[in-house]
Amino acid sequence: MQTDDAGKTLVNDLGSLDNFNVADPELFRADSWRPYFAQLRDQAPVHYCKDSHFGPYWSISTYELIMQVELDHKTFSNLAKFGGIQLQDIAENMNRPSFVSMDPPEHTERRRAVTPMTRRSSLEGMAHMIRERTVAVLESLPRNEVFDWVQLVATDLTGMMLATMFDYPQERRLDLIHWSDVATTNINAENPLVSTEEERYRELERMADTFAPLWRERANGKGGFDLITMLANSDATKDMDREEFIGTLFLLIVGGNDTTRNSMTGGLLALHENPEQLAKVRENPDLVPNMVQEMIRFQTPVIHMRRTALMDKELNGQMIRAGDKVALWYVSGNTDETVFKNPYNFDVERENARRHLSFGAGIHRCVGDRLAEMQLRVLWEEILARDIRIEVMGAPERVYSNFIRAISSLPVKIVA
Repeated sequence: MQTDDAGKTLVNDLGSLDNFNVADPELFRADSWRPYFAQLRDQAPVHYCKDSHFGPYWSISTYELIMQVELDHKTFSNLAKFGGIQLQDIAENMNRPSFVSMDPPEHTERRRAVTPMTRRSSLEGMAHMIRERTVAVLESLPRNEVFDWVQLVATDLTGMMLATMFDYPQERRLDLIHWSDVATTNINAENPLVSTEEERYRELERMADTFAPLWRERANGKGGFDLITMLANSDATKDMDREEFIGTLFLLIVGGNDTTRNSMTGGLLALHENPEQLAKVRENPDLVPNMVQEMIRFQTPVIHMRRTALMDKELNGQMIRAGDKVALWYVSGNTDETVFKNPYNFDVERENARRHLSFGAGIHRCVGDRLAEMQLRVLWEEILARDIRIEVMGAPERVYSNFIRAISSLPVKIVA
């Protein structure tokens, strides 16, 4: 995609907007989504798709309009009973609310139950452990031998942190990664995880059965500082029924997995493709915190969030009707040239990288944002401190999803 001298994207006409369906997961597996959203931002920032696999929906594609909808939770709802937070409606037998699929006051009370985990003081207490684990993983990696970065680094580090947050057995931490992937995957016949909603239902039931004895144990005073203990002993969440229990579990597992794991991989890929940016950070490691923000913007691990209109609302000259689906395309907001100059460039010195939309905004902003940032920052601090030279040896394998912008495999080699 090209830009002019002022940094504005030059839109390639992809045909009639009437035929645009940017919710097609193949756009993101093929990594071919950019020109479609550039055209939407330029010509139809509030766009109606009449027909898709997910039903009719509105696309909100500019940064300003995404923020406007994001902050108006009284008009645009997350409620599970209306379909939830993805364009793919929650199946009737999986209508499981979690606090991200609630509106105030229920949302506020339940979210508050888990916030102690991500307070600044809690993060400071975990910093040494995160650094120790990161160093151990990096030092264990093979040298002069091709391996999968996703498996040996991104998934392993994320899985260890998830297991700690839930006080779940470390030797079974990949269970948590599996359930996260099952919960968010787009269903199709070729999906290796689950090919039907019934299979997804059974897997999440198995997750609930696995966690149930941990819940009972910690509700009886045997817990420590972990999310299950917090939930089992909070007045707002201790009496959750099984459906809400499942919904809350997979919300917290997904939230602790996808941003970190995929930004670890997407960030490495961005540095590989922009070696001059890596050279800047090697020369000045103080750029690492800002580089982390740019990695999260550039990767945008959550592609979209869906809202449902509770009332008729005019937005940018278009009338959205009560009951309509509305997709907030974070990948588009994070590449809006009116906010981010040369948005398709990876720039570790970008002055406003922190303005990215990857964590959402308002009452539904990601509760674990600072923990994700810390894990990414520590990883790159330790890579640079050890002068580890990582070469990408092949193309990434991207996941078929319009919700999570995930990379399932990335072959790399560390040059000793």
